[in-house]
Amino acid sequence: MRQNIRRALLASMSVVSLIPAHSSLAAEGIELIGYGARQKALAGSDVADSKDAMSMAVNPAGIVGLDRQYQFGVSALLPDRGYDASGPLSVVAPGNVQSGRTIFPVPYSANIEPIDAESAWGMVSYGNGGINTSYDAGHFKPPVFAPSLSLGPISAAGPLISPTLGGPFGGGFAGIDLEQEFFSVVYARKFGPVSVGFAPTLAGQALNIQGLKTLSPYSWDPYHLSDNGYDYSFGGGFRIGLQYDITKELRLGLAGATPMFMTPFGKYAGAIGDHGKMDIPADVSAGLAYDILPSVTVMVDWKHIFYSAVPAMGNPSNPLYPAMLGTFGGPGLGWRDTDSEAFGIEWRTTKQLTLRLGYNHTSPMIGSQDVTLNVLAPAISEHHIAGGFKYDLTKNSSIDFATVYAFKHSVSGPEAVPYVSFAYSTPFGAIPVAIPPHYGPGTNITASLSGLEFSLSYTYKFDTGDHSLIPTHF
Repeated sequence: MRQNIRRALLASMSVVSLIPAHSSLAAEGIELIGYGARQKALAGSDVADSKDAMSMAVNPAGIVGLDRQYQFGVSALLPDRGYDASGPLSVVAPGNVQSGRTIFPVPYSANIEPIDAESAWGMVSYGNGGINTSYDAGHFKPPVFAPSLSLGPISAAGPLISPTLGGPFGGGFAGIDLEQEFFSVVYARKFGPVSVGFAPTLAGQALNIQGLKTLSPYSWDPYHLSDNGYDYSFGGGFRIGLQYDITKELRLGLAGATPMFMTPFGKYAGAIGDHGKMDIPADVSAGLAYDILPSVTVMVDWKHIFYSAVPAMGNPSNPLYPAMLGTFGGPGLGWRDTDSEAFGIEWRTTKQLTLRLGYNHTSPMIGSQDVTLNVLAPAISEHHIAGGFKYDLTKNSSIDFATVYAFKHSVSGPEAVPYVSFAYSTPFGAIPVAIPPHYGPGTNITASLSGLEFSLSYTYKFDTGDHSLIPTHF
């Protein structure tokens, strides 16, 4: 037994260490739909129907009774995101501004090790979500001057309020890159018709923020606001799951994860609320799976993600006053909790071929009042369709393919203008002026997101009694 554990750990960690995770296309908020080709082809609707090793990433209870197996794969994300802005703007660049960097790989791997007929353990690594935008400096935000002052014979030129180096926010090349990777060790046990699973989870995040230098007066620590390269955050939590075989054909699945409690991003303590503290939100999900025919299974899932419980994500992004960014209880991104409903169908057409279809609807987490800052993180996709197949190459080897399409979705709102103070210089002394935070009249910002995703995985199932690390046949 100890030898099997050492072998499985070595194999799993070797796959995990070879390829880091990158993520961009947001589906359920910033979390991807599914973690593996089967889940993605079903639009994330398999919490009650675990059939392969990657199911541990959602419901750790479902691995009891599955064969010893290894699975690894990669998803390619092709997002299309950007914004369109018009009116008398002062914060963002006008016009149609599209983000670059249009393809991202997201690797994943997992293995299952049965212990006996009633229990099993395994390990799983996956990219859970993230954000990426990349706006070049060619989209020019002009400098902002106060209107000229004229009081009878006295006139004064309007002072410079906001300088610019180009780019959407006037700070040059702008964007945000947030990447997340998770690694879990899973134990599951069956008690009659009920299986339960527990998965302690380690999490890592990488973050890079660029192009926000013009917002320095609004940060409590402007030296840790923007353009400091990548910073890293580490932490963890745990995931639990339950699967109940109500009848031979009908199954219920329940799963949830605690928040992943993370170390702060020190390099961006002046941008992220609570001095750079950004935990990964908790989530809960429930679902049913029903075999309407021996060869056909239909699935329905619901999932809730608690974005608003993380201050850096859930606090409103405005009003914005000087020295507020990064403070405890200060501005966040204004993200709301999301609810998603997923539907899937799997048809085992032949002994070798299985076909899958799915649909997912997710409630948007960004409202019109928070669009301005969220052009950096337009996680607003709502409707998704998915499909794919499994093909058995041999008795032991199979491949799974999936594609997910996120229909274009947009959110519009007026530009949120922060607090501004300046002074006119006149022969009789300075005349101070203060303008409170407000939404710019006649302005409109529309953030949009759509995207396409492909996923391919390979699974090897060992023969009963085969404890070798490297397969002896395929």
